[in-house]
Amino acid sequence: MPARLHRTLLAASLGALLCGAAAAQSVGYLLAPAHTKVHWEVRHFGTSTQRGWFADVQGSVRLDRNSGRGDVSVSIATASVSSGVAVLDGMLRGNNFLAATDHPTAYFVATGLRFDGERLAEVRGEFTLRGISRPMALRALNFGCRTDAMLQREVCGGDFEAELRRSEFGSTFGLPFVGDTVRLLIAVEGVRE
Repeated sequence: MPARLHRTLLAASLGALLCGAAAAQSVGYLLAPAHTKVHWEVRHFGTSTQRGWFADVQGSVRLDRNSGRGDVSVSIATASVSSGVAVLDGMLRGNNFLAATDHPTAYFVATGLRFDGERLAEVRGEFTLRGISRPMALRALNFGCRTDAMLQREVCGGDFEAELRRSEFGSTFGLPFVGDTVRLLIAVEGVRE
């Protein structure tokens, strides 16, 4: 075999090996529904803060910690909103707020991960609510991974926060008495696939 062809084949083999090793670093996680919740807060008549959560949140994360890359896909059942007050929950599911009948699912998808050294600092993507999509950044308050003794698998999770203006998603009912800015507090745990 000529030396030039040998070097070319060797370079191609090393390239394929390195690409395979890089791909092997990407790890998938399924969000654990029992440990994943989206909480919300909004000012109410300028006096107090109304709070609640979405109980039905599903999704997956693919993470390559070595390259600082990954992707996130989360769906939220809008009818799973709960404030602890049945009458308010009905209003929130209605057309003035979440429009849960016409838009039963809200989505967050992201490929922009920002690390501060080893620590995940931010996830940038797009949030879709009421059929309208807007950019959204989730700030990581904390993030960590551990081996779960009972599951015998790695579990990663953390707490994230974000804000949105509900008027940008077509929900203007009650403004300015019910606040436009909605703070989201997201607790997630994902189990390695």
